Amino acid sequence: MKDNVFFVSGTDTNIGKTFATAYIAGLWEQQGFRVITQKLVQTGNKNFSEDVIMHRKLNGKSMYEEDEMFLTMPEIFSYPASPHLAAKIDRREIDFERIKECTRTLSARYDRVIVEGAGGLMVPLKDDLLTIDYISKNNYPLIFVTSAKLGSINHTLLSFEAIKRRNIRLHTLVYNSYQSEQETDRIISEDNYKYIRKLLAKEFPKAEFVLMPTLNH
Repeated sequence: MKDNVFFVSGTDTNIGKTFATAYIAGLWEQQGFRVITQKLVQTGNKNFSEDVIMHRKLNGKSMYEEDEMFLTMPEIFSYPASPHLAAKIDRREIDFERIKECTRTLSARYDRVIVEGAGGLMVPLKDDLLTIDYISKNNYPLIFVTSAKLGSINHTLLSFEAIKRRNIRLHTLVYNSYQSEQETDRIISEDNYKYIRKLLAKEFPKAEFVLMPTLNH
């Protein structure tokens, strides 16, 4: 596999990973890259990935040939839960070899592939495999999503410790300003923004900082 696959995770569920995935894909396309997004494991759906549909919608795209071939959504489970639980409820195991083969195919066809995870960094993919360990095992650069809602500093600090412990390359930190506006008062939002940005510069000086604006959806 080429060294062109990036993984999107975040502090928690509903932190804005789907929007961040689409936003980064759009930014890179503006820079001239051919980009495609993939959902690692989709839960709470049948037959198709709503997150991949949202990636296309946010960027004004129609569905790709690779979407119709399920290369971008190799594993879909019906129950809206973490992948390890959703797989148990549907009574089948996650086929990681199929996922990796689909990622390899996309990697060969496009300049960059952005893989969106499910939930936060520590979400189990199976009983003995966490999302963060899947990232580490595959050496994927990480695009990490956080926001300024109350508690984000704590969650971001804990995530940074886990990222450093596993020697994961933090490529980009995406700050979800939309969620901040909706759920956090202005004083907390402004302080968290300054604190997290200063912390990123100290702990991961080579990482990029991206402020994600409100996206129409």
